[in-house]
Amino acid sequence: QVQLVESGGGLVQAGGSLRLSCAASGSGFSINSMGWYRQAPGKERDLVARINSDNRAMYADSVKGRFTISRDNAKNTVYLQMNNLKPEDTAVYYCNLLGTRNRVDFYSWGQGTQVTVSP
Repeated sequence: QVQLVESGGGLVQAGGSLRLSCAASGSGFSINSMGWYRQAPGKERDLVARINSDNRAMYADSVKGRFTISRDNAKNTVYLQMNNLKPEDTAVYYCNLLGTRNRVDFYSWGQGTQVTVSP
């Protein structure tokens, strides 16, 4: 079983920064990619950023140039550095993992961490 533990959310003023972390634990699986999604009240869960095992990253257009995703493979941890935060970035941020176990791919989700950006 895979467990994802997120940390780093909180309240920040517009223009400020936060850094989210997500650590994966468990055994018997390999990690293909990890990413961050977010869900604002009344809206769908959307991709924020994703990074592959070879460190290729992709970003939602709304966060390009402000957010940076990175990964520490030795620690099975993914980070999301969020700079120049805007009120519209307010949402619950979820960590996501795409892994393989016994040649079967699977997705796993974290519990979510709240990010609130005040004007």
